[in-house]
Amino acid sequence: MRRRIADHPDPAIGDAHADFVRTMVECGVPMGIEGLVEAYGRPPAELAAASDPKLRAAVAEAWRDRPMALQLALLTDPAPEVRAAATKAQHPGVPPEYRERCLADPAVQANVARRLPLTPDQFDRLLTTGDEAVLHAVAGNPYLTADLVAQLEDSEDPAVRVAVAYSRHATAETRDRLLALVEAEDAAGGEDAALALHWSPHEPGRLRDAPLAERLTYLDCPHAVFRRVLAAGRDLPDEAWQRLDDDPDVSVRRAAARRPDTPSQVLLRLVRDHGEVFHVRPLLVDHPNFPRQALRGFADGPDPRVRVLALEDPGLPVSELRRFAACEESFLRAGAARQPNVASDLLEQLLVDPEPKVADDAAANPVLSLARRDRVLTEAGL
Repeated sequence: MRRRIADHPDPAIGDAHADFVRTMVECGVPMGIEGLVEAYGRPPAELAAASDPKLRAAVAEAWRDRPMALQLALLTDPAPEVRAAATKAQHPGVPPEYRERCLADPAVQANVARRLPLTPDQFDRLLTTGDEAVLHAVAGNPYLTADLVAQLEDSEDPAVRVAVAYSRHATAETRDRLLALVEAEDAAGGEDAALALHWSPHEPGRLRDAPLAERLTYLDCPHAVFRRVLAAGRDLPDEAWQRLDDDPDVSVRRAAARRPDTPSQVLLRLVRDHGEVFHVRPLLVDHPNFPRQALRGFADGPDPRVRVLALEDPGLPVSELRRFAACEESFLRAGAARQPNVASDLLEQLLVDPEPKVADDAAANPVLSLARRDRVLTEAGL
């Protein structure tokens, strides 16, 4: 197939992948370093020195294990988008002798302000920039001292309030007061407050390294995010796990269920009542203790978000797949199209589904015969 694509007389076919990668680079969409190397046909170090700043920025964001000498060149690149890309990730980082320079550079201030130890003078200068992104980065900096955190307590910015509430220096009273203010704004329809509460990059991750006795005090914390971080631990006593498994917040229960020894009945109840979060891997149904024999029973559930989990059973009978293929929800039909034991006539039906995703999944099913694949390509002029 690779030869067939490469030898196609239409350049738009033969160059499709490379053209796609170049388009993504032009649009500033992150791409993997392997894809960049393949599309441009040059090693990473050469791409990092390319004349196109957008390509240099793409390499700076994708090539995380680059040598420090190259990182220094990217930190001093004339293009601000390249310098910004070079500081997005923690690795390879900013050496001490470059920190002051980066903290003064508007292109990278927000990126470095969130992860470098700051002096009081640097803290003050960053706050006077008036840049919201810089302010949010500083507020979430884990190295802030108690005195610096105290200077942010009166901020009216919801994101700053949340970051301060999560700080190790915030007292319980300060934490509850700040989060109550943001929760009230969220309840009143404030978009900034909703983003700060539900989509904030900050969390009280410091709890992961705290002594067990300190972590257990958060079992009664009224804020789910603290209980969720607690549930990500693996050394809690049985009594704590029982409480977390019955937590009123489903996200806390999901976090607790990812421990190695979660009881099968806890996993089954959680999945049956709330379905899966498919962008978080591994899935709960893939947990070693999940009773896989129960998957087939989900096919008759009233909630399609739970019913789709029956398709995680690779041995689902064809009769059940026909029911899924007739569902109104396209994601259920797509799930049937991906099944390894789908009947050939049913696969033919799904190949012409009006929803492109369903047809794509059917065409990508390994059980589709080579002759049928060839016919699909021929009919498409490929």
